[in-house]
Amino acid sequence: MEIELRLSLEKKEVPDLSNLPFGKIFTPHMFLMNYDEKKGWHSPRIVPFSYLELHPAAIVLHYAQTIFEGLKAYAGVDGKIRLFRPWDNIARLNRSAERMCIPKVDSELALKAIKTLIWIDRDWIPKERGSSLYIRPFIFGTEGALGVKPSSEYLFVIILSPVKSYYEEGFNPISIYVTDTYVRAFPGGTGDVKAGGNYAASLKAQEEAKNLGYTQILWLDGIERRYVEEVGTMNIFFYFEDELATPELSGSILPGITRDSVLKLANFLGLKVRERRISIEEVLEGAKSGYLKECFGTGTAAVISPVGKIFYKGEEVLINNGQTGPLSRKLFDYLTGLQYGEREDPFGWTMILENPL
Repeated sequence: MEIELRLSLEKKEVPDLSNLPFGKIFTPHMFLMNYDEKKGWHSPRIVPFSYLELHPAAIVLHYAQTIFEGLKAYAGVDGKIRLFRPWDNIARLNRSAERMCIPKVDSELALKAIKTLIWIDRDWIPKERGSSLYIRPFIFGTEGALGVKPSSEYLFVIILSPVKSYYEEGFNPISIYVTDTYVRAFPGGTGDVKAGGNYAASLKAQEEAKNLGYTQILWLDGIERRYVEEVGTMNIFFYFEDELATPELSGSILPGITRDSVLKLANFLGLKVRERRISIEEVLEGAKSGYLKECFGTGTAAVISPVGKIFYKGEEVLINNGQTGPLSRKLFDYLTGLQYGEREDPFGWTMILENPL
């Protein structure tokens, strides 16, 4: 299918991109594509950014049939625009679609839509190191009907937002609060896909953590409430004396693309890496004894986010004296070096954007 271009007749002035909030400024255009049972996916188009009109009984509003992705475009030091593993985000979008009974999208068309939209709004990509253009593809059920069932109609949307660091702390260590009251996901549920309802269900615990002065929530498994799973917006890694460990993908943990990149990069750098069960007791005892040298989260928004302290059951424990560790810094510098074109890419993860029109 060809993508129809209905571009804005008025050129929107690019704002100051040197001091950006996260996710509150949007570029002038967006991508839309509709689905219905007779036509399948149809009418791909890029149009001026605007509000969407929905039926009051749209299935997404009542039964949360919605999925999304998050990836970034970077202004490289050589003046070229780079994407980081976009094909993996599209593949994960389709895995989420299958789990949520949403029709899959054509991967090549989705990638073409992302590239075309970025190219049209390329002036909105921040040039400052640490900034990027956040890309948000999402799909939701639009059929106006009450009753729990998959929608017969969908809308696929892609929007773009120039952003700086996700956390106010920047690359400085964040603090995390471990909840043993709330549970994020169970095996067999939707914890391993990017479904909107997962994030809505996490808000209560996140607010409690925020009110206590902590940046993020750390989730434990839903059965024993003992084994670490992931942080609210990131996967989690622990650098012990003899290994770099992260919770294994048990069916209730999101298979993060940055997580996978760190696993492959750490192996490439000669580190011993393991995906295994990690109890909160092992983490706390390791932090106290020094056996745990570093802890960090991984995700598209923050890339690598060092963790300086953990609170659990009334006790706050420092990790690496609350400082950013050398491994966190090394991995961050390596990954961002790839993303901004500062180093050679031995993995084939980066895609240089050329004019798709």
